[in-house]
Amino acid sequence: MTASVKSSASIDSSALRAFSALECVAAAGRPLSLDEVTVRLGLPKPTVFRILRLLKEAGLLDRDPATKRFTAGPRLTAFAVDLWGNASLRVQWHRALEDAVSEIGESCNLTLLEHDRVLYIDRVETRHPLRLHLEVGTRVPLHSTASGKLFLSQMAPERLSAVLGPEPYERFTPSTITTEKALSAELAKTRRTGVGIHDSELFDDSVAIAVPIADRLGRYFAAVAMHAPASRATVRSAMKALPALRRAAATIAATMTPTVTSSLDLPSKSRRPAATKKSVSPRASRASKES
Repeated sequence: MTASVKSSASIDSSALRAFSALECVAAAGRPLSLDEVTVRLGLPKPTVFRILRLLKEAGLLDRDPATKRFTAGPRLTAFAVDLWGNASLRVQWHRALEDAVSEIGESCNLTLLEHDRVLYIDRVETRHPLRLHLEVGTRVPLHSTASGKLFLSQMAPERLSAVLGPEPYERFTPSTITTEKALSAELAKTRRTGVGIHDSELFDDSVAIAVPIADRLGRYFAAVAMHAPASRATVRSAMKALPALRRAAATIAATMTPTVTSSLDLPSKSRRPAATKKSVSPRASRASKES
């Protein structure tokens, strides 16, 4: 009986450690090294290495072969999208978009950043017969979309380069921004105003603006945007929709802003310091080499 209880406790502990590692990487906002995850979790480095390796093998995490840093994997991203799509909270998000569409009169959508793409996770269409139809699950480029520019505007230069790749960037219309210099100027404006703009850059005859949804640290992880045909709206006229979009973003943020419970959020006495030993085991040596 005692052995069974210990075994169950061990399984629970392992599961919680793995979940804490996922939280740590997902909340970081940038790729993390083994050392960084180790410090944030307050666990022995060989233990963290083993957990991260298993999560990578399961597709829950990705690891860049060049930098050896960890990011969210495709399976974790798919799980998050499925969870959001089936949660009862989605009703509140959809209602917020419906209220915005009712006030603005144009289509509105909810997006998030997925690696190097903007992912549509909800959308409410306008009643106008002339409209741009984009289904939930659609993925669009970052450099040529309103939401994408919001996400890019908060990236560090090295991550920005890694996500966009070398210039010229892919052209979709005559208005697409394809050079680093032009995009940098556009992103500076986006940072200053907090508004992402699309002016026929991905689709001809299309105008869009987007406002961010930020987490508790002020990082953009989602956005609310409106779309309209350029024959019916301009970027300037679309700005009138900002109050409605920001209300929708605030309503959605109140239900979905992530909070992270980890060793960083706990009192210092509850943290487990990494074990320090004079002798180094083969497993610890391997973890050190992999960091």
